[in-house]
Amino acid sequence: MLTSFSSRYGPWALITGASRGLGAEFARQCAERGLNVILIATNADLLRAQADSIRSLYGVEARTVALDLGREDILKDLTAVTDSLEIGLLVNNAGVSKVGPFLNLTADQLVKQLHVNARAGLILAHHFGKKMVERKRGGIIFLSSASAMYGTAYCANYAGTKAYNLIIAESLWYELGRHGVDVLGFMAGSTKTPGWDANMPKPNRFVKVMDVKPTVAEALNALGKRPSLIAGRSNRLGYFFMGKMLTRKQAIRIVSESMDKMFGPFDNSV
Repeated sequence: MLTSFSSRYGPWALITGASRGLGAEFARQCAERGLNVILIATNADLLRAQADSIRSLYGVEARTVALDLGREDILKDLTAVTDSLEIGLLVNNAGVSKVGPFLNLTADQLVKQLHVNARAGLILAHHFGKKMVERKRGGIIFLSSASAMYGTAYCANYAGTKAYNLIIAESLWYELGRHGVDVLGFMAGSTKTPGWDANMPKPNRFVKVMDVKPTVAEALNALGKRPSLIAGRSNRLGYFFMGKMLTRKQAIRIVSESMDKMFGPFDNSV
């Protein structure tokens, strides 16, 4: 299995947001499957530590690029590193996930979130997707979220960016799949990451918080098999029944009320 994965998606994987959380785990599991890795994030020190660990544990090459994906010219610095390499797997993982009332965030914060979460993945998929189509093999993963399924209060812009990632992934699954390139929209549910902890959610017995290892393994195992996947069996069942049994209005209300319980109460004054 490891040989087939590396032959289909190697020799290099590029992972954004790779210094910690899901991105760091994607880098580790790609390396474990025999891929060399390029790690992209803003914190150069964390990236170097992650790269050193991967080289030591898995015996593959690991390179780093400290890059703010909210910038307009993200390809300028990146192509200097990647043009001489064959990128067979792109994991668009980087994301800004601030929970709170929409109007309490500045317009600059919202636009930065849009650029990091959606625009950067679009640019990278277009750039590296062309090269994959030419080789007639490769893979692209867009990190989406269960919030992409329904409007979700207190993360409206975040949910919108993740809905974009889901739809572009499902569309390219068919479009690029005809040329040998696998695309997956992966909806990570509540997962124990630094970003999750930073938002200080309250315990909620109805929401299962997943570990990064099985979450990432689900994504890599699903690549090439389906256009999209919600992480976690209980999450899949929950959203399946919500779609079958509830109106969209009811589903939005239930999801948003769960945000109130986990993260609120919020001060909506502006």
